Amino acid sequence: MTSEFRLVDGLRTHTRRSADPTVPGAPPVVLVHGLAVSHRYLTPLAETLGTTHPVYVPDLPGFGLSAHPGHSYDLRQHVAHLLAWLDAYRMPPVCLVGHSFGAEVAAALAADHPGAVRALVLAGPTSDPTARSRRGLVGRWLVDSLRETPWQVPILVRDVLDARPWRVAATIAHSVHNAVEEDLVRIAAPTLVLAGERDPIVPPRWRAQVTRLVPDARLVTVPGAAHNVLTTAPGPVAGAIRDLLVPTLAR
Repeated sequence: MTSEFRLVDGLRTHTRRSADPTVPGAPPVVLVHGLAVSHRYLTPLAETLGTTHPVYVPDLPGFGLSAHPGHSYDLRQHVAHLLAWLDAYRMPPVCLVGHSFGAEVAAALAADHPGAVRALVLAGPTSDPTARSRRGLVGRWLVDSLRETPWQVPILVRDVLDARPWRVAATIAHSVHNAVEEDLVRIAAPTLVLAGERDPIVPPRWRAQVTRLVPDARLVTVPGAAHNVLTTAPGPVAGAIRDLLVPTLAR
């Protein structure tokens, strides 16, 4: 994979992208990271999917290697920037894969701009209404940190330092004030709701509720995985995404 920078809506934006895939005509897959992280933790999935699909992993404003605006973007500002990014790359309708807070961004974009999204993956989508507060979300994240594999720690620490702790805290506030249910019911694209079996941030009741709210959705639970399922189980996740895209290729 290679890195490149483009000016998107006035902001220097970093994107990690795959080489040309081996399957001609395969739809592009865009991975959207969570609230404290960047393209780095999504690299295992991007490399796995990149053998069959063109894969793009942009860093949202203020995260990873993208420029750092002086304020924390709220959810709708991230949606607007991601839409401008799709336009800058002249993307056809994409398979949009959002993880954690990135799933909230992806859900809002799919609901507001259905023509841009061919298929949607909501991986570990936040935030469960029963823990929709800073204390609730951080508490579940601490539980999850005990279930994740230790080799992820240096990647996550680097991402938090890049973003700055104040931006992470502000983005948590944006997440807990977002009523994601209002976007979920308006999604028209075929949708995969995906979660790790041991994910405390997205417990079984909430992932089932998300699946019920989206009109055309199915649920896949990855055995043994926690919240960072895209990082720790790239093979099963890539397989589930390919399965989602097979029917769309016939349309």
